[in-house]
Amino acid sequence: MNTLDSQNMDANDRRRLVSKKVCMIGAFSVGKSALVERFVRSIFSDRYLSTVGVKISKKNINLNGTDLTMVLWDMEGKDDFADVHMSYLRGAMGFFTVVDGTRKETLNMALHLRNLALETAGDIPHIVLINKSDLPDWEITDERLAELEASGIRVMKTSAKTGHAVEEAFLSLAEAMTKGQ
Repeated sequence: MNTLDSQNMDANDRRRLVSKKVCMIGAFSVGKSALVERFVRSIFSDRYLSTVGVKISKKNINLNGTDLTMVLWDMEGKDDFADVHMSYLRGAMGFFTVVDGTRKETLNMALHLRNLALETAGDIPHIVLINKSDLPDWEITDERLAELEASGIRVMKTSAKTGHAVEEAFLSLAEAMTKGQ
């Protein structure tokens, strides 16, 4: 999307510009940063860099005629339940809980973080992303994913490496966040 040049547009031509804060939460090394990089810059790197604190990225999209800036808060991963910075979720309009499909223990952590996030931010749109769909030897079964979906949790399989369903996931969350506006 091109940046709007408000000086060259009259008031009737200006489209509505909306900004939405989206948080990425999950265990250590599940692919949160890689998903953000794939969505924002269309790139993937095998080089792993651990996020410390929070890294903020932005991407402008046009969704049904509305210019939307997604402000992505990529939060550091946690492998235990202590010291989770849920205060970062304040003001969020949506969030992703990211799971590594090759490590089933990351699902338990993700579900715990999801519950904490809902307590902190309220009942806002969110999606559980089961990442690394390009890798073999998944530990999380399709039956387990079906159970989650049956309980009302929205689940999508993604791959930051190949780009599989990454754009669709972000656009789907964007649509859910803008309903009723």
